[in-house]
Amino acid sequence: MRHASPYRKKTRKYITRVLHFSASLLFGLATAFPLQAADTDLPSLGGVGGGLISEQQEAAIGRQVMQSLRRSTQQIEDPLVVDYLGSMVYRLVPYAPLQNRDLSLVVIDSPEINAFAVPGGIIGVNGGLFLNANTEQQFASVLAHELAHLSQRHFARRLEQQQTSTPMTIAGMLAGIILSAVTKSDVGIAAIAGTQALAIQNMLQYSRSNEQEADRVGIDIMADAGLDPHGMPEMFEIMMRQNRLQGGQPPEYLSTHPLTQSRVSDSRSRANQYPVKKNGDELEYHLVRARLQVHYAQSAEQAAESLQAMLDSNTSGTPDAAIRYGVAVANLEAGKIEAAQSIIEALLRENPGRITYQVTLADVLTKRKQYDQAIELMSKALSRNPRNYPITYALATAHYEAGNGRQAAELFGQLTQRFPSYVNLWLNLSDAEGLARDIVGVHRARAEYDILMGDLEAAGRQLREALNKVPPGTPVREIVTQRLTQVTKALEQQRQQ
Repeated sequence: MRHASPYRKKTRKYITRVLHFSASLLFGLATAFPLQAADTDLPSLGGVGGGLISEQQEAAIGRQVMQSLRRSTQQIEDPLVVDYLGSMVYRLVPYAPLQNRDLSLVVIDSPEINAFAVPGGIIGVNGGLFLNANTEQQFASVLAHELAHLSQRHFARRLEQQQTSTPMTIAGMLAGIILSAVTKSDVGIAAIAGTQALAIQNMLQYSRSNEQEADRVGIDIMADAGLDPHGMPEMFEIMMRQNRLQGGQPPEYLSTHPLTQSRVSDSRSRANQYPVKKNGDELEYHLVRARLQVHYAQSAEQAAESLQAMLDSNTSGTPDAAIRYGVAVANLEAGKIEAAQSIIEALLRENPGRITYQVTLADVLTKRKQYDQAIELMSKALSRNPRNYPITYALATAHYEAGNGRQAAELFGQLTQRFPSYVNLWLNLSDAEGLARDIVGVHRARAEYDILMGDLEAAGRQLREALNKVPPGTPVREIVTQRLTQVTKALEQQRQQ
């Protein structure tokens, strides 16, 4: 893991990047060809037809936003973090008034507070949201709020209100949103000054009525999901406090979600209409939060010292098990593998069935090159928890490190079928296929990676290389041929724009 933030770039580089994004986003709005790595279309949320943004355009926007995020931002791919976010979102989703509940999630690798929802069913959060939300209820309140924006189509409707907007204006605006996800919002707005910056700035900011509606719907979602709605005003207080500490320079989130004291009061009044939930946070939230605290620390050693001091003082309100786990993760990152293993094994004795502990122990064993033990541990865990993402990933990694290319490729292949939009899985599959000496498999996996990154020319080259190596008359040749035809068609359409 890295411990230094990668977001201290010059504004000039961002301007160049945004212009590139604008072109790619314009293409996404102009074509409905949904070429993604074995992926299904992203959902569009809202009514049929009418207005500037149709359902098909919303889906195209979503695909292009995801593509641009992949190309422009560092993302957190830690399976335990990604899996937790997914579990929390889909705990809330059944109670959100969404027409289509097939969402795409992304975790941006930034310590700033931010979260966003854009047309096409995309929910994104910064890693910094975990750092600043002290409780699971507070964290969930931001997700519920974003789901509310998405369900009410606030963003799409604001686009529709701009009757004079052109596709390029929309593209430039969305590029600014992407930029705002990785830096300060004012930089994102400045970078798109050439695309009606004032109109875009207005549209980046949700209206007061939009925010109030999202607060109301979000609180209802939380309550119905069995979470404590009081987490929302608590999270608002944290944001306002950070705003004051930063001398009036608001966190990223407040740049697009204006927050006033009256909103805090209104959310608290509405939350008070529900009884306080006696069941507290799940431990899993605090375990994931501890992983990210280590990730964003100046060094693993510093993280271990800080967490140990927190444990000794016993005043943080964080469960001791989560703090101990954080110390173990920090020790693992610092190369103190035996110390990490001792803590994890102790935690497992206290809570033998917890998947996070088991996966982390497998990571420890893999780093100690005790591959057989790691494989046995994860194989047993997978038999008890079929299809679990972190377990499958850890098992595949252990097989790969042990030199078992075929087993690793099979497992990574299963994951790409279930999570076809995760670019890291395609790279891992490509490496595993290489270890297994399946050159056709390498080219096919690399092609899917290139498609997700928007490089259709590279994808075509990979598929042609695969085709040259596949015997005639085989099922694999037919599959590769069909995929190459799709890529070629999409590339032709792109060149005509």
